[in-house]
Amino acid sequence: MYSSENFDRLLEPISVCMKKTIKSESDREGHRARLVEKRSSVLAGLGAKIDTLARMGRVADDDQAQISHDEFVSSRMNGLDYRQLRLVEEALDRMDAGDYGVCLACDEPIAEKRLRALPWARYCVSCQDNAGFELDAHRETVGKG
Repeated sequence: MYSSENFDRLLEPISVCMKKTIKSESDREGHRARLVEKRSSVLAGLGAKIDTLARMGRVADDDQAQISHDEFVSSRMNGLDYRQLRLVEEALDRMDAGDYGVCLACDEPIAEKRLRALPWARYCVSCQDNAGFELDAHRETVGKG
């Protein structure tokens, strides 16, 4: 039979874990506001780039090289914007699911300071560093083969 004291001791690790993962409501809403703001700015930027290219219409043959270069740069920037948008959307989904602020690799809480700087962070600093080292090692082995 469990006494009240023993039961409390069993629940202690759960409550400590919840304290680590559940931020204060004001922190969570601040992160949500920054994510929504970032999503809006990325979407606005994507729309402006597409509108600019569409308005150009026909151009002189002499300008075609510059236009091609500009389109290439714009498509690369759009790719980066789409990746950024995906990270922001994933963070908002994790927030709705109650998993926001938890490292996807080690299930430990992501530092509040990191979330303030990068609200769409998926990993804690140490796991992000490890992922970077693994990617560098993979690039070295692929490059040699």
